[in-house]
Amino acid sequence: MASYRQPGVVLSDHHFTVPLDHGDPAGEQIELYGREVASASHPDEDRPWLVYLEGGPGNAVRRFVGKQAWLGRAVQDFRVLLLDQRGTGRSTPRNRQTLPQRGGPQAQADHLALFRADSIVRDCESVRQRLTGGAPWTVLGQSFGGFCATHYLSTAPEGLDTVLITGGLPSLDAHADDVYRAAYGRVRRKAEAHYARYPQDVQRARRIAAHLAERPARLPGGYTLTVEAFQSLGILLGSGDGSHQLHYLLENAFVRTATGHELSDAFQEGVRPILSFATHPLYAVLHEAIYAQGGRPTEWAAERVRAKFPEFDAATALAGDGPLMFTGETIHPWHFEVDPALRPLREAAELLASRTDWAPLYDPARLAANEVPVAAAVYHDDMYVDTAHSLRTARAVRGLRTWVTDEYEHDGVRASGPRVLDRLLALARQEL
Repeated sequence: MASYRQPGVVLSDHHFTVPLDHGDPAGEQIELYGREVASASHPDEDRPWLVYLEGGPGNAVRRFVGKQAWLGRAVQDFRVLLLDQRGTGRSTPRNRQTLPQRGGPQAQADHLALFRADSIVRDCESVRQRLTGGAPWTVLGQSFGGFCATHYLSTAPEGLDTVLITGGLPSLDAHADDVYRAAYGRVRRKAEAHYARYPQDVQRARRIAAHLAERPARLPGGYTLTVEAFQSLGILLGSGDGSHQLHYLLENAFVRTATGHELSDAFQEGVRPILSFATHPLYAVLHEAIYAQGGRPTEWAAERVRAKFPEFDAATALAGDGPLMFTGETIHPWHFEVDPALRPLREAAELLASRTDWAPLYDPARLAANEVPVAAAVYHDDMYVDTAHSLRTARAVRGLRTWVTDEYEHDGVRASGPRVLDRLLALARQEL
């Protein structure tokens, strides 16, 4: 096990082997990676473990430097494991380069069906047994990590000492259609708030969309920037400084050339890393599958539901004089056409969208009898996770304590340093 130092912490690399399919423990194995973080002031002390589950799906765990964000607070009380969930980061990554080794689209889809919260939690249980000697640990779940934590409470509460959730209490029974029906209204409010803050962006966005409607742009790396892709920059609007980031992108969009105005290189380079899924393709491939249960396919729910919200149609907006609505937190079939990181995965994604044999993710009866201390930060107008859904789930989990706040957006635990973690630990340590 390699160990090394950063300011204020000692880091150690861990590699674990777990079954690809936990229903077949003697079958194919995959490797998981986790980075242990301990305070440099007491690196060898026997402190309880906290495992951090990143948001997503499909995102590798954040690469912290030293005691960034909440980590400095966590290592005061815990030995922290930053776990790359299966298929991400250094944990047997799954992408356009590796998935063809599984075979054709059907084989790829069957393989990817094993990369949801249920498998991630069973991975955690396997890892926990090896790290803690069987002692329960604390889980901190951000966004999709909170979905995983809620599944954990449903299926293996004996492995949990405490659960802390930030912006990630899922609905226990909503279909993907319900999730996106609620999402479009939230995204519209965020877009309207952005235009109220930066009214000059109304015309800027319309000008960019009109340009792209005539001439979609080929970005460096091969991404095709269409009007719909441009609208999806609204993904920024759910983070603390996202509206400001979007504004600065839009104000720098055009440059005058010898042949007229063109989209600037600076704008294209700024847009590309926001829109490309090259670093996290499973976010797109599995995004709707994280809501799938009960024998119903997702069938590109976000695309179907969008048809019920005509204000998001760019052609309609450009034909009139109203603002162009941004979108965000939705995945559509066109993503698999414009993004070279996703094009080879289109058929597998189609098969996942039509799949019906998804296992249930949550056990309402077990959650109603919960005995694990749980605390959750619920952000008042979270763009990514519906507040009403979260609060309904909070009421369904025995003893769960919520901190409902409008001080932060969805990325509050990342942006706020130790404060969110401090608040949740205090709530969780109150008696049930």
